[in-house]
Amino acid sequence: MNSRAFTLSLIIAGVAMFMVWSYLDGKEAQFVEEYGEPVAVVVASEDIKELELLDDRKVQTINVPKKFVQPGALKKVEEVYNTYAAVPVLKGEQITKTRVVHPGGRTGLASQIAVGKRALSIRVNDVTSVGKLLKPGDRVDVISMIDYAGGRKDRLKVKTVLQDVLVLSTGLKVTNAIPLIGLKQADEFAKKNLSTYTTYNTVTLELTPFEVQKIAFLESIGSSLRLSLRNNDDKKIERIGGTRMFDVLGEDAGEAKAFFAEQQARASQNQRGGR
Repeated sequence: MNSRAFTLSLIIAGVAMFMVWSYLDGKEAQFVEEYGEPVAVVVASEDIKELELLDDRKVQTINVPKKFVQPGALKKVEEVYNTYAAVPVLKGEQITKTRVVHPGGRTGLASQIAVGKRALSIRVNDVTSVGKLLKPGDRVDVISMIDYAGGRKDRLKVKTVLQDVLVLSTGLKVTNAIPLIGLKQADEFAKKNLSTYTTYNTVTLELTPFEVQKIAFLESIGSSLRLSLRNNDDKKIERIGGTRMFDVLGEDAGEAKAFFAEQQARASQNQRGGR
């Protein structure tokens, strides 16, 4: 092999590489001068739905020219911990401060109410809320005691007034709220008063405007309300009438009816005698 030819080819290759490097370096310098130095930003590594929990599995950091960094763009993955998406984010889009929301009472409930529906809260206790085992997203029936005869026990009626109602929140715990278990930097939540997430005295239901009026009316006349939990997949609306004392007594209803009839007769006789 000709050593002089080999040496010459090496020199030519070296010069060519130097020229390519110089060209690329110049282009890079020109690019940096025009668009700015690369900056690390957080982007979605997959499509993210609205109100979806954000973590390091759904986002990543990439470098983009400074000119293409969006206002308020997050720079570190850690900045999205304990947040959820305020709006849908497509894969590759930058995560900005306006696109994430921290959990809490101020995150708002209005956006989770279906169009045409209303949110209404009712007071509950351990008994009326299924042992306070209800959670946002459950579906319930609303049952009420109705007194339309001035306290006459033979006329009292228990009625299922609403069926298949969505529970929007229990206390301040709302639908699609971020679970507190398993979140990174969970010690930050320890500084907050979390009792409102585990204990509650109200349940907020999603109702039509007319259903809101029905509940408001029942509450205004002092009728008690009770919630009955149902399977989320059970959408059947039962055609069921109200339940009175005679329905509970069954075969003994005749005796009770005779008793109340006798009482009513005596009351009428006393009224006539007092005139």
